[in-house]
Amino acid sequence: MTEEDPITEQQELFEHFRFVADEGQSLLRIDKFLSFRMEKTSRTRIQNAANAGNILVNSATVKPNYKVKPGDVVQIVLPNPPRDIELIPENIPINIVYEDEDVLVVNKEPGMVVHPAYGNYTGTLVNALMYHFRDLPLFSTGEARPGLVHRIDKNTSGILVIAKNELAHNRLSKQFFDRTTDRKYQALVWGTPDPAEGTITGNVGRSIRDRKVMQVFADGSEGKTAITHYKILENLGYISLVECKLETGRTHQIRVHFSHIKHPLFNDEEYGGDQIIKGTTFTKYQQFIKNCFKILPRQALHAKSLAFDHPVTKKRLYFDSELPDDMVQVIDKWRKYTSGRDAE
Repeated sequence: MTEEDPITEQQELFEHFRFVADEGQSLLRIDKFLSFRMEKTSRTRIQNAANAGNILVNSATVKPNYKVKPGDVVQIVLPNPPRDIELIPENIPINIVYEDEDVLVVNKEPGMVVHPAYGNYTGTLVNALMYHFRDLPLFSTGEARPGLVHRIDKNTSGILVIAKNELAHNRLSKQFFDRTTDRKYQALVWGTPDPAEGTITGNVGRSIRDRKVMQVFADGSEGKTAITHYKILENLGYISLVECKLETGRTHQIRVHFSHIKHPLFNDEEYGGDQIIKGTTFTKYQQFIKNCFKILPRQALHAKSLAFDHPVTKKRLYFDSELPDDMVQVIDKWRKYTSGRDAE
């Protein structure tokens, strides 16, 4: 028998398991060792993880034919299996930034759901990708699905990478799990965060009062570690344009972190940003804000850039995107408003 240690970290798109072989463990191939202890995980998934370098023994990557010895500490990172939902290919336009045999990078439009789920079975990015991949043998037969290794919210725009095969899925998942990717977002937030450059920390987990949203557990009693680095790019008066660099990738992390420090994202209805948080009581100002909300009917958040190592060539790839038109329009309006106010 083995002792199974508690999972040290588990992000929504990854599973992390850790086992310690007891002193009576006989020599056994790593895939068999793991398949005995992970009954709900297929041998193929385990072997794919091994081929991708996602199995470690005593903190070192091992080959699929490695034989477990007494006392070995075995760790495995797996991409979560896709949910059992029928994926219907749909001819939906997507903005493809880059594509090769292994990965595809898209710039997602705001308003598009990434993955089918209850209430959103069609019209998602994955439905669009299934159509885009329709001529590839594995996808046309239904044997393969686009491999999501990270997600962004429906009303968040920006850069996403998708794996086109199992090897790429495993290797990219490991990079996100190990935090070796580099992700930067830009957001409009209420007020002026102080200091102008800093770090927001605080465990993020499901809200106790409303399970549809997240909350910060500053005392660490619940949730998972979450770290957001930020800096102000432009002070626009009663709002600020900030750049955010994610060290962790929790659900709604940027949105809930800025709400926690009393600077919610502009027009973020789930975290209080759809109210007039800063400014005056003048009717003209209130109408200005309403006009901005009409132009930008969502939280002001864009996944600006992403860097990762190509899963096959190992070359570092970097992708950047322009801010979407709705955010650009609102920023311009605020620049004019601020300059007009300063001129008075």
